[in-house]
Amino acid sequence: MEFEDNYEVPELDLDFVVQPYMFEPLFNGRSVTRRDESSDTDHEDDEVEDQETSDSEQLPQNTDWCSCKNCEIMQSVKECKCCRDTNIVDGKIEEAGISCITEHESFQVNCLNHHVLELSYYEYIEYNGPLEPDQMIHKVYRYIAYRRFARFIWKRLGKRNRRILPACVVSAIRRRYPSQEYCGFKYPDDRK
Repeated sequence: MEFEDNYEVPELDLDFVVQPYMFEPLFNGRSVTRRDESSDTDHEDDEVEDQETSDSEQLPQNTDWCSCKNCEIMQSVKECKCCRDTNIVDGKIEEAGISCITEHESFQVNCLNHHVLELSYYEYIEYNGPLEPDQMIHKVYRYIAYRRFARFIWKRLGKRNRRILPACVVSAIRRRYPSQEYCGFKYPDDRK
């Protein structure tokens, strides 16, 4: 077979030029969320923690605000909230036929069980490195238990997805993993 030199490639008229990122969506100025984070927004409008409370409000002197009878007075007014005051938590309570979320089997197993928290601790140090020599293990277990509760109730966690946990939950976790001092709820640095 002999190769022919007179073979011509037909010319194509290409008016279309491909540019980098031309098929990417344009930024619309709103915050970007992951697909799984944006799917569970139906309960956000009825959450008590979205309502700002001023620091000048006086702490309650008793627990009359508590419906489950397991809450304790916390360090700030915004933290003095009962599990029965949050619709999504209240739904889980009614579903299980109990009076407080701290009685829920999933709470006790996932947030108070030492062995479950120990496994989560290994994941924690994998991402955050080993504990400092003076860092207390109970402080880390409390942190992990709070995060596990938030995952149990709200299904998602994130930088801009902070929730104030019910006082009964915080108290139960603190009783199991005590400390001399507690810091209470804090918003991330980028929020007022």
